[in-house]
Amino acid sequence: MADNPFATRGATISKRDIEESALFAPKFGADGLIVCVTNHARTNETLMVAYMNEDALALTLETGIAHYWSRSRSALWRKGDTSGQVQRVIEMRVDCDQDAIVIAVEPGGDGKACHTGRASCFYRRVELRDGQARLTLTNN
Repeated sequence: MADNPFATRGATISKRDIEESALFAPKFGADGLIVCVTNHARTNETLMVAYMNEDALALTLETGIAHYWSRSRSALWRKGDTSGQVQRVIEMRVDCDQDAIVIAVEPGGDGKACHTGRASCFYRRVELRDGQARLTLTNN
């Protein structure tokens, strides 16, 4: 892997620099992770939400292919290694205080981002009925 392109460990970075400069200084949580929302580049549909650690983010930047950190397996993974649904990154954005990332991807394979075989992990709608939250399936 190439040198960490956003390494700011130990550096003092002002709030203004984080919010207004061109310095990419992602804020990883105490667990070493940053949340990543993944959207379809063409439709802007939210496909999934995952986490990245420093290695996953650096590999994503280096290769142009989405890499994530699996909290359940405690392992780095490249989306599509087993499913063929490789996600080519078209655009990456960071929020104002750099503690969340959004990527727009072109999904490969059959375009199914969810491990359940659906195009998106967000295939259920939450609705309030008779004072109870209920889930209904969407067309996804």
